[in-house]
Amino acid sequence: MTASASLATPRHWAIDFVSLAAIWGSSFLFMRISTVEFGPLPTAAVRVAIAALFLLPIVWLRGLWPVLKKNWRRTFFIGVLNSGIPFACFSFALLSITTGLSAILNATVPMFGALVAWFWLKDKPTASRMLGLVVGFAGVAMLAWDKATFKPDASGVAPGWAVLACLLACVCYGISASYTKRYLSGLPPLVTAAGSQIGATLGLALPAAWLWPAQMPGSSAWLALLAVGVLCTGLAYILFFRLIENAGPQRALSVTFVVPVFAVLYGALFLGESVTPWMLACALVIVCGTALSTGLLKLEALHFWR
Repeated sequence: MTASASLATPRHWAIDFVSLAAIWGSSFLFMRISTVEFGPLPTAAVRVAIAALFLLPIVWLRGLWPVLKKNWRRTFFIGVLNSGIPFACFSFALLSITTGLSAILNATVPMFGALVAWFWLKDKPTASRMLGLVVGFAGVAMLAWDKATFKPDASGVAPGWAVLACLLACVCYGISASYTKRYLSGLPPLVTAAGSQIGATLGLALPAAWLWPAQMPGSSAWLALLAVGVLCTGLAYILFFRLIENAGPQRALSVTFVVPVFAVLYGALFLGESVTPWMLACALVIVCGTALSTGLLKLEALHFWR
């Protein structure tokens, strides 16, 4: 058995799976810490800039720089859509809602991806997947119902706008997945990852500079951004693409179901955030709907319809 083949064993990809979920779960914690002092747009901009600086030397050492130069337009564009806008949206949302709630909403990404693929790539879902879309969106409505106020709270941000920002980020992720499948298939994952972070950095540079905080943020905010840039973005991309290669895209995508578990745990341990039974119940509905909508969970009785 070759070294690459041995990495494809369930034990190895399971380790990558749990590690990735734990790392991405911590990203909400680090963004919450940094965005209080930096503000949403500067937080997102510094995050992607750090990730780009982390990934570029790896691209260079692996001899992939010519491939990146040839495909810079599309990789830069996907960076704005897949990193720039979503990171800014989640940073904005975390000013008003908890890290756990943000992570639960983030678990709808595969569901939005299935919906976009249906309309754009004509990937018509089965009845089972259609039911999943309905169940998933019902879970989102249940979760967001008590956050539907658009009156600013103590943070100056209305919870309703925060929820909508999270959902906009998830829609962007869904669109970018279909765009990547259609226009970036065949590119080395590392090239797509590095190019996307450069594109996101360029896209956020001017608005972040305009909104840069008047008072220099403290060391804890900088350390949080360093962690979210290197660990939760740069390293996480490497793990994610390795997971796709070793375990397949469906298993890799399902990591978003586990991310809220870690995010809720970190929020409770380090930020003192409360976890309500209603939040957990809604999370279960969303996860079930997403699993159905992506085909990971199938109801055989509904498969007569195509």
